[in-house]
Amino acid sequence: MNLTTVDRERITDSMLKIQSARAALHEVDEEKIPHRDEIDCCLENTDHNLKIALGYEQSKGSEHDERADDPTTGHLDREWKQ
Repeated sequence: MNLTTVDRERITDSMLKIQSARAALHEVDEEKIPHRDEIDCCLENTDHNLKIALGYEQSKGSEHDERADDPTTGHLDREWKQ
């Protein structure tokens, strides 16, 4: 299913917030946040799934180079499906 421009913007905004939260939590001592490893894993999975929704990554098992289309790494090597 194709995403509208508004859908893409909302998902992208959410993805960037998740990445920001992950980065902020890494600045706090692990011992101060119970189950931080589980929280980080959850945030990482959420980030990955939002990238799949946007078409930047494919599901696990794909042979596609995920970094090639990831805007967070500065690489956009294909056109978006609108």
